[in-house]
Amino acid sequence: VFTDPMTPCGQIIALHFSIPTVFFLRGIPCAVDIHAAQSPDPPSYVPRLFSLNTDHMTFPQRVKNVLISISEFFLCSIVFSPFESLASDFLQKPMTVTQLLSHGSIWLKRTDFVFDYPMPVMPNMIFIGGINCGQKK
Repeated sequence: VFTDPMTPCGQIIALHFSIPTVFFLRGIPCAVDIHAAQSPDPPSYVPRLFSLNTDHMTFPQRVKNVLISISEFFLCSIVFSPFESLASDFLQKPMTVTQLLSHGSIWLKRTDFVFDYPMPVMPNMIFIGGINCGQKK
């Protein structure tokens, strides 16, 4: 199944039929994609979305980054709770969004190290950031 993990309905169907999943995404709030792929994601190293931090952070920026990561947990539990209940009802077992997306085979990420900060990734995460770049004149 070729699907977008932001709304994990395709992944629910793929798990029900036991078929592999390919995710195509730019990024998911709260780094759910990073946690689902089991990539390391220490808040002291990887800047959070909308924090405006780089990979070279001062101590106050690192503290801010940790506070943002804590607040993301509560925000995303509210945002993704309808999908968790849908997956739990349909698959007949308790599921979180992270557990649901952890069954993805390949993650096609529309980012690039040149434009974004460096981060640790797993081997099944493939960067295809060039498809979003315009032709230089």
